[in-house]
Amino acid sequence: NSNSSGDSIVAEGNKRVLSIQSHVVSGYVGNKAAVFPLQLLGYDVDVINSVQFSNHTGYPFGWEGEVLDGSMLGTLVDGMENNGLLSGDGSGGIGNILTGYIGSESFLRVVVSVVNKLKGYNSKCRYVCDPVLGDMGKFYVPEGLVDIYRRDVLPLADVITPNQFEVEQLTGISILSIRDAQRACCVLHDLGVSVVLITSIVFPNNGGSNDCDNASTDLLMPPSNDSIGMFASQRQYRSQRDSNQPLVGEQSKTEYTDEQYILYTPKLAGQFTGTGDVCAALFLGWTADNENDKKNGDSSLAVALEKLAGTMQAIVQRTATAAAATNQSASSSIEKAKIVQSRELRLIQSREDILHPTRKVRALRVQCDAG
Repeated sequence: NSNSSGDSIVAEGNKRVLSIQSHVVSGYVGNKAAVFPLQLLGYDVDVINSVQFSNHTGYPFGWEGEVLDGSMLGTLVDGMENNGLLSGDGSGGIGNILTGYIGSESFLRVVVSVVNKLKGYNSKCRYVCDPVLGDMGKFYVPEGLVDIYRRDVLPLADVITPNQFEVEQLTGISILSIRDAQRACCVLHDLGVSVVLITSIVFPNNGGSNDCDNASTDLLMPPSNDSIGMFASQRQYRSQRDSNQPLVGEQSKTEYTDEQYILYTPKLAGQFTGTGDVCAALFLGWTADNENDKKNGDSSLAVALEKLAGTMQAIVQRTATAAAATNQSASSSIEKAKIVQSRELRLIQSREDILHPTRKVRALRVQCDAG
């Protein structure tokens, strides 16, 4: 079967997503940013709102709302389980889990229990985790969450979508070059994560190719100081690549291939909240549905990265253009609130960019060893 755009329909067993994220009444962050793209891509999304706020936390007058505690999360999932809504019938169970901002250690621990429960019902259920910790050197959450992510969450995650700051916190590696990004991804793969997408990297002084012994080193460098990088890494063990061959001893744990790509897009002026939430949702959708890429002989990871870059660039550009129509200087809190509102993602207006992503920038294969 195929949809109107010619892309393959996601296999029925993979078409349900349980998304556990924040919710805002006005604006587009958390589930408000993730659910719409996933639905456009053909997924049924079961939504649990970890918080319900009037607006995101960047507004000058703050926000109003309530926070869901861990026990209530467990209760909601129990209610689904009691009614057979976790396992489904045949291929109708939950095939993907998506989590974003989680603000407390207790809630994160219950999320771990929920993921374990769902993987118990469906061993092929993919867990896509956006480990929201902070950005630009600043934590958004209690620092104690870092250890829980490392110890309990990452070993369960199939895909993670951290930004540069979050990767550095999770691995203890400062990312100053492509080689550093490779080393950090290696640490995360060793913890059990199959696919790592670093959603934004800014290398100091065009350090993109530092220490990378590659014949096409120059091609891997950022095209300008105004570029932002996206780095994707996928580890496949021998047992995944060639399941027909018997494994001897510890080969299944030691023989693997890491496929890695980097892609650069221009930086756009301004700060736009919710881009990471959209990124994680789109990456979930395009990495789960990659049969056409395989048939065409393309790397599904590279194609997903190129689609992601094209769509995100279009959404942010459309948002920036709309925001520019609003006076971006303010002398009062009311005017500041209007400026923040003007920068809310133009997600609905970007429907066609989600359905028909333009691959304007190519992902570059990174061959050098991270050892």
